Amino acid sequence: MPLRPDGLLTHELDPNDRGPQDACGVFGVQAPGEEVARLTYFGLFALQHRGQESAGIAVSNDQRIMVFKDMGLVSQVFDEPTLKTLVGNLAVGHTRYSTTGASVWGNAQPTLAAMHEGSLALCHNGNLTNTHELEALLGERIGEGKVPHKEQMDSSSDTMILSALLASYEDRSLEEAALEVLPKLRGAFCLTFMDETTLYAARDPQGIRPLSIGQLSSGGVVVASETAALDIVGATHLRDVEPGELIVVESDGTIRSRRFAEAAPKHCLFEYVYLSRPDTVLTGRRVHNMRVKIGKLLAKECPADADLVIPTPESGIPAAIGFAAGSGIPYGLGLVRNAYVGRTFIQPSNAMRQMGIRMKLNPLPDVVRGKRLVVVDDTIVRGNTQRQVVAMLRQAGAKEVHVRISAPPVEWPCFYGIDFATREELIAPSMDIDEVAKAIGADSLGHISMDGLVKATHVKKDNLCRACFDGQYPVGPQDLPLEDLRNAPLRKKESR
Repeated sequence: MPLRPDGLLTHELDPNDRGPQDACGVFGVQAPGEEVARLTYFGLFALQHRGQESAGIAVSNDQRIMVFKDMGLVSQVFDEPTLKTLVGNLAVGHTRYSTTGASVWGNAQPTLAAMHEGSLALCHNGNLTNTHELEALLGERIGEGKVPHKEQMDSSSDTMILSALLASYEDRSLEEAALEVLPKLRGAFCLTFMDETTLYAARDPQGIRPLSIGQLSSGGVVVASETAALDIVGATHLRDVEPGELIVVESDGTIRSRRFAEAAPKHCLFEYVYLSRPDTVLTGRRVHNMRVKIGKLLAKECPADADLVIPTPESGIPAAIGFAAGSGIPYGLGLVRNAYVGRTFIQPSNAMRQMGIRMKLNPLPDVVRGKRLVVVDDTIVRGNTQRQVVAMLRQAGAKEVHVRISAPPVEWPCFYGIDFATREELIAPSMDIDEVAKAIGADSLGHISMDGLVKATHVKKDNLCRACFDGQYPVGPQDLPLEDLRNAPLRKKESR
């Protein structure tokens, strides 16, 4: 990516530049007599933060599967007439952000694959790290004539490869095919998939991405990436899908569990900091409460002499509340967020580009003028947002700006579905804390420690994937030895 004369990335002044994005959100429901397409629509609406590029729903009436998907937000893809055409007893849905495969209609999900008898619709959250190995296996099965309608498998996504493999077992049920294929997958995967009569859900042995099961008052069963999606459709949270578990939901609502791998929990620590909604429950605890606790610990570890604590909305709010409580410094709203800025395909003019992040955030001069501020945010990945936030606050009259971050420095790429894929993209590996503070224009910068962050989650450190913070990957990418990755050259500090 090109650099500006001051060494910073050109997209730093791009108002379309977003924070770290997760791969996807998945949803599934088995509920005869219910409007399953409508339930899936609202479930996906609750998961919109996990992907804004495309959305899709597949519905079965026990005889055939219908799929509707398109590029755009959930509310842009579906309308009332479309939902009324999607009638059935079970459905799976997906909202996508591409980390593997291009952002094109052909890679939108659910995927639909023809099996030797019937069809398969599949949704995937996460990122597989052994795609070439799976491609080779699929190639063997195509050569043996095991893959029906192989022209449907023309896609750049790991999800279509997985769909094709599942569809290639002509002598087995979909359940048995899943038990054959799932142990071969490496990386992060939470799946909802179905044939004409049965809903399935599966989670990788590390449980990197969340996946939960709920029940409707009618007895229907719901599966979703986050419990917030269960809440919005009125489902009671029963439990999480366990790492290495395949869930089978029969047409009568019976839930069966099959184990395809031994559980080795490595829940994504970034989910607790940023990715999951604050009203979601992760590993038995509300995310909002954990983030407030993170803020309290951050105030103890990185105190600041200031007049006001403000968040970078929206993700910085819980930790800022905690920081204010832990420090005794008043909490206030110093930045207003435009709630309607989503993905846009209209590029700003050069003049507007200078406004940068003001399309997303705007300061309240009456609140910040003359104040020594603590600005609490969730992470610093590339430094883009924080640099402009600090500049805006100074222009609005802030006397001092002290930035506090509710996560350790992000120093390593993610291979499991978050969109920072190289160390070159990250600001922390080639700068120390003081240099980063200078680069973003802050008077001081502080990050919570790894031990403090882990303490706030109430999860054992060894049961968390911390790779983006410490480079310890629970499942390695097959095509790049981890030692090579850790020793990869970084951009020199002078170039920034």
